[in-house]
Amino acid sequence: MKRPIVLLLCSGAMLAGCERGMHEMYDQAKYLPLTPSTLFADGNSSRPQVAGTVPYSGGSAADASSGRNGRVAPPPASGPGLVLGADGRNLLPQEAGASGYANPLPITLDLLARGRDRFSIYCSPCHGELGDGRGMIVERGFPAPPSYHTDRLRGAPDSHFFDVITAGYGAMYPYADRIAPQDRWAITAYVRALQLSQHVPAAWLSAAERQQLREPQR
Repeated sequence: MKRPIVLLLCSGAMLAGCERGMHEMYDQAKYLPLTPSTLFADGNSSRPQVAGTVPYSGGSAADASSGRNGRVAPPPASGPGLVLGADGRNLLPQEAGASGYANPLPITLDLLARGRDRFSIYCSPCHGELGDGRGMIVERGFPAPPSYHTDRLRGAPDSHFFDVITAGYGAMYPYADRIAPQDRWAITAYVRALQLSQHVPAAWLSAAERQQLREPQR
């Protein structure tokens, strides 16, 4: 009979310790927004925004998974600008203001291999290995993204995929801080390869390949 009592007392002591630790976190020294501070020359604890900062979400939609939910409009796209790759070369050489632009990198097997590698890590859990929006996260109840094989996305410019990877879209989180610009273009190239894989013109196939398509699947 004594053992359950000892366990109960120990549990109570542990819970009390957790509660004390939580309050220590709440009560730690910190500055509230816009309170005075002698730490900075302007006497204000709040730091000015970095040049070029744009609002991402706010108001009643700030609690949504994307911060937009159709009610808070994202900032308009600025169009092509200066985006440097790891080698310092501009990856967006087109003139600013273009509404859509093509992948500026040469489409090589190495680029596609890199795109497939990055796609498998960052994209396939939701978008699926085929880009059909049936990734394993979707199978577990997460909202399905659109298939890359719709007419709308097949007709979208390469820049659309680059911009979505960069800034996010809907429930998709921005990946600008996780995927380098050159890798975003590599993923875009691989998405185009996925689209082509499901929509190859019959004229491009050999006679043997066309015959194989006519045979019933087993």
